[in-house]
Amino acid sequence: MDPDIVVDAKGKSCPMPVVMARKGMANIESGQLMALEATDPGSCRDIPAWARDMGHDLIGTDLLDGGYRYLIRKG
Repeated sequence: MDPDIVVDAKGKSCPMPVVMARKGMANIESGQLMALEATDPGSCRDIPAWARDMGHDLIGTDLLDGGYRYLIRKG
């Protein structure tokens, strides 16, 4: 699946990946996809919890070279 927006949070520490994800979601419509790329190990815990709490669907998590890529559908 191709995302409608890609948010680059690589190199950012907590809480910035969540803050950047929230800002990215504000720029897309319900049902569209956002990819968030992060290197913060805490994002493995924070991003799924944030998505669930905000009513978004975490479609998948992939390992990147030195980081993570989250695909989230806006609720």
